[in-house]
Amino acid sequence: MKAFQITLMCVLLITFSSTAQNIQDIINQVDINKISLTLNEFTGEQSTIVDGNTVTIFNRQHAANELAGDYLVEQLQALDNLVVTEQPFNSSGRNVIATQIGKTNPNNIYIVCAHYDTVADFCADDNATGTAAVLEIARILSTQCLDNTIVYAFWDEEEIGLRGSQFYANQAANNGDNILGVLNMDMIGYDGDAVGQPGDNEFDIDYRNIAGSVAMKNDILSVLNTYTFDLNVIEVNPGTTASDHASFWAEGYSAVLVGESWETNDETPFYHSPQDRVATLDLPYLNEMVKLVTGYMVTKGGLVNVDNTITQTLTMLTSNQNSASYQWFDAATNTAIGGETNQSFTPTVNGVYYVEVTSGTCTERSEDIIFDTLGLESFTQEELKIYPIPAQNFVTIEFSSEIVTQVNLFDVSGKLVLNKTIAETTKLNIKDLPQGIYFLKVNTKEKSGTYKIVKE
Repeated sequence: MKAFQITLMCVLLITFSSTAQNIQDIINQVDINKISLTLNEFTGEQSTIVDGNTVTIFNRQHAANELAGDYLVEQLQALDNLVVTEQPFNSSGRNVIATQIGKTNPNNIYIVCAHYDTVADFCADDNATGTAAVLEIARILSTQCLDNTIVYAFWDEEEIGLRGSQFYANQAANNGDNILGVLNMDMIGYDGDAVGQPGDNEFDIDYRNIAGSVAMKNDILSVLNTYTFDLNVIEVNPGTTASDHASFWAEGYSAVLVGESWETNDETPFYHSPQDRVATLDLPYLNEMVKLVTGYMVTKGGLVNVDNTITQTLTMLTSNQNSASYQWFDAATNTAIGGETNQSFTPTVNGVYYVEVTSGTCTERSEDIIFDTLGLESFTQEELKIYPIPAQNFVTIEFSSEIVTQVNLFDVSGKLVLNKTIAETTKLNIKDLPQGIYFLKVNTKEKSGTYKIVKE
């Protein structure tokens, strides 16, 4: 059942997103709804699944954050192309590390990181924001072939002396690791301007003239000025040593810190207190911060130009990458479909499919995609309307005519949370569901459609 749910989750997501192929598209893939869900789960605002059990992460203080670390491990293990390791460094401290090996220059290493321990309950800004950002960047970039190696790192015991990052940086220096840049995110979600209103959206870049840190800062500013972000930078030199980037400065590595603007006294007023809750954050501002760091990391990672997206028609699936090798798979069983090695694939039965595309030394897998249109058409906008999105208490399903319809609502894990048969315009009660992303599948005998629902 668990495997089915994971497959279904992938199926539903493909309806609304596709894997990007250039830097701007990858920046655009940053999804504030996914970030928000991670924030709420990681701060205990809502329950989540760890090791198959429904749990609540009440606290992440260093002596009691095993559950938080396990959550990070499972989130990373669910992604492709990552080698996930746990790095204990004392009796209670544990770093969580995921490595995406570069295709061309595997020894050229860039690190994007955040600490996940706290000093109190909740601590959404400090530093669930940085943690959620690293997870979101890993989700997006792990689908791509990159020339250089990316390390996604989550440090423990930052709050009691940068212990986790110091351990890692010291080992890296002793091993002679070729770390070319470390981008640390710490508290990136608070902006004092009213949410949704025009404001300064200022953020700090802390750097010092150590190794190539000044050049690294300049490269981030180049990304800021090349693509579109609603952000204004404050340069801080000499930058603070009160976060994990300083561990890499101490070992002679290039590193910077990005975060909300302490330099202009625009940091959260709930610092190091249980009042630091998700509700106090400026999510649009946080979204811009994650987009900026994503743009920098994919630029430095060196995107290999392979298109792993799929175009779907009522009868056919087609890889959008030309002049490559192809293998189509049945996603439900994760097995190759014999003889289906052309760019296009015509399913003979409804099901779940994906394609592996190989171009040169790079192989990328598409997202899983549901194909259930054999004999079925999609609803037109005139035939079916679903609103409001986002929603708080009710979602209206409005039909242009009365017809017997099966309605199923799934959460992002693929779990069925609501199903019913309706024959007319209906309001679905979602008041008691946790905040997050859901997927509504609507079927009649003749037509089918899947729609993204956001519960606020």
